[in-house]
Amino acid sequence: MVGVSVWARRGRVARQLATRARDEVRDRWHRFERMWRRSMQLRVVVSTLALSSAVVSALGMVIQTQITYQLLEAKKIAAIAQVDSILPSLERELTAVDPNSDRVAEQLEAALNRLTTTASGHSTSGGTAAGSFTPVLVDGFSQTRDFQPSAGPVDEVPTSLRRFVERGQLATMITTPENRKPDDRVTMFAVGTPVGSSTRPLQIYLLFPLTAEQNTLGLVQNTLVVGGGVLLVLLGGITNLVTRQVVRPVRQAAQIAERLADGDLDKRMRVIGEDDVARLAESFNEMADSLKHQIKQLEEFGQLQRRFTSDVSHELRTPLTTVRMAADVLHASREQFPPGLSRSTELLVDELDRFESLLADLLEISRLDAGVAELAAEPLDIPEIVRRTVESLRPIAVTSRVELRLDLPAEEFTTIADARRVERIVRNLVANAIDHAEGGPVEVRFASNENAVAVTVRDYGVGLRPGEAELVFTRFWRADPSRDRKTGGTGLGLSISSEDARLHGGTLDAWGEPGEGSCFRLTLPRAPGEDFEDSPLALPATRRIAAPGALLAATPDPPPEGEDESEPEPRDEGPARLSQAWEEMQ
Repeated sequence: MVGVSVWARRGRVARQLATRARDEVRDRWHRFERMWRRSMQLRVVVSTLALSSAVVSALGMVIQTQITYQLLEAKKIAAIAQVDSILPSLERELTAVDPNSDRVAEQLEAALNRLTTTASGHSTSGGTAAGSFTPVLVDGFSQTRDFQPSAGPVDEVPTSLRRFVERGQLATMITTPENRKPDDRVTMFAVGTPVGSSTRPLQIYLLFPLTAEQNTLGLVQNTLVVGGGVLLVLLGGITNLVTRQVVRPVRQAAQIAERLADGDLDKRMRVIGEDDVARLAESFNEMADSLKHQIKQLEEFGQLQRRFTSDVSHELRTPLTTVRMAADVLHASREQFPPGLSRSTELLVDELDRFESLLADLLEISRLDAGVAELAAEPLDIPEIVRRTVESLRPIAVTSRVELRLDLPAEEFTTIADARRVERIVRNLVANAIDHAEGGPVEVRFASNENAVAVTVRDYGVGLRPGEAELVFTRFWRADPSRDRKTGGTGLGLSISSEDARLHGGTLDAWGEPGEGSCFRLTLPRAPGEDFEDSPLALPATRRIAAPGALLAATPDPPPEGEDESEPEPRDEGPARLSQAWEEMQ
């Protein structure tokens, strides 16, 4: 059992080491892949080295092939010349061979010894311009090759070469004798030719070792490998230097562009020389100057626009207050007026209410644009705020014949947030759902997790048409201007709601499908500015429209029976009703 546990422990350790090695290799590959994607200099250097390696390899193969061919050709010429030079003396030596003697092999051996001694001055081998060689004499009189008398290492002569020579031809061949030990095997250049003799047909073969040629080729190969390696290293270094001269300004431009994007508009590139890179730096600096000037103009224009909106909104409050006081007096005495004038008084009060709401929204937008809006965060019970806001809109829902369904926890749930802004978001979402519910129910749900809380408002009305998600939060935008709204919105509610959610560090998402309704989801952190990953509530599982806001109506209400569909009722009925009341009064 102890042995089994030891082997099991060793197996676990081996698997852990293998897993660690595999993870390390994978990490290194990922780092290289990431560096390959991000570094143009690395790609250029590697590509240059790869192409240069292919060129150097091809060039080395060509050079080696040419040198090998030239060495073998020179060896062949020298070997044939050697054969031609020894044939006369060999023929004289063979005239002494007795064709009827049984000792033909000994006579051939003696003739071969005299030949080599005469040719080189040595007793065993010859030395010529073609190099040292080993001669072989074969008696061609016998028809059976196994009993042919011979002198020298006849087994090292290739059979195919002997066939050509037996036909009376001079033949050459490169061969490596297989009868030697592997350590003693030497590649040879063999030359064979028939020998003219009056007594019997003979063949002579000269075996020239190619050791010198192989040593020369090895030296050439080593020289080519070393030279090619040095050349590739030099090419890599040169390419790296050249590429760096081009890439460095590009990297500087990228870094400065990032600084410009972060708001540091004073950073500029260094201009050195008058080449293309210098012109690039000059153009980049000119672009940065123009960008800085335009951004400054836009900032001044934005400040002027925000100041104008704020000033106009504040200046309108004084006459609006006066008009409100007069309208309240007229409204209190409306029973004493003729019917037309009484109706005009009621419409005037309604439009003044809407005008006050519009002014309040404009002031809020101006504060948000100026970045001076602040959160009055405090512990509050969001479900209770949602319940209170929904109850305040229930009369509008009853008038529109819309059922409000609440799914809120009964217990108190404390969250740190701005009560006024949260109530405004919920009011805008629920009012928007009532306007577009098409008589269907509106569901309001609440959920929470450790990091966030969420409220969803779901209706089953007209939904959203494709392409409208990008326009939902444009100020004063209407999906269908002809729709009869019940809440008299100003067109700024959804934009303000989106900014309110952003001030809390939350999100405002929307989903919608034509004919299936829409769903708005408000997600807030448990405390302003805290991070959260997922919302406690999910949007419906069909098409998701990821946008920090809600949806508006997508299709108009059907006209009443008998009414012309080509003339929809105007959205803003106040001026038309005032005109009609004035005509009745006249």
